Amino acid sequence: MATQTDAPAQPRIPLTRDRVLRAAVDLADSGGIDAVSMRKVGQQLGVEAMSLYNHVANKEEILDGMIEIVMGEIEAASGGFDVPEDGAGWKAAMRARILTAREAMLRHPWAPSVLETRTAMSPLMLRYADSLLGILREGGFSYDLGHHAMHALGSRMLGFTQELFEPENKEQADEEAEAMLAKMAVQLPYITGMVMEVAHDDPDSTLGWCDDQSEFEFGLDLILEGLERIRDTA
Repeated sequence: MATQTDAPAQPRIPLTRDRVLRAAVDLADSGGIDAVSMRKVGQQLGVEAMSLYNHVANKEEILDGMIEIVMGEIEAASGGFDVPEDGAGWKAAMRARILTAREAMLRHPWAPSVLETRTAMSPLMLRYADSLLGILREGGFSYDLGHHAMHALGSRMLGFTQELFEPENKEQADEEAEAMLAKMAVQLPYITGMVMEVAHDDPDSTLGWCDDQSEFEFGLDLILEGLERIRDTA
């Protein structure tokens, strides 16, 4: 009588630094940056946390590597960090590259907060910044004005901005803001006037929690157009 043999065991996928970092990114994408720990990354990969130390020194190195993953996505989506030869198209090139970075930040909403905790720019981030400065230089900007431009762009250069208010429960915040405005209409005539006009012209808009993408692009265009005027009068 024939006996049934056990199916051959599937070979274990080798643990690598890249697998560790991508597992951490997956955890952060699904549960926020607080979901990332050596233990949880190990669980995600089906290994003991101690095994991770053969590839990363500590959680800080994981966070650095996660940012490198995001910057790598920006580089790939941009077709590389080369500087276009057509300096006349600097504004469109700068806008496209920054909006590509924003797409990555929207896919990984934890990334801006992690970027703010990094004490140094990684090699890939430096290449990204160098490409933006290169676009400005080829567009006729001096190094001095290019330096000012980088400061003016600030975090927007990396695809995100720091909003004054970013509530966790936006729907509840909208209701609270409307109730407060109703009580303080006399003390807040300009804000009340703005809300009334916006509500009339665009009923889907709200006071505090606007269309982040539109506001980001509005601010970006404002900066780029202002820089162009300054360059032309320098």
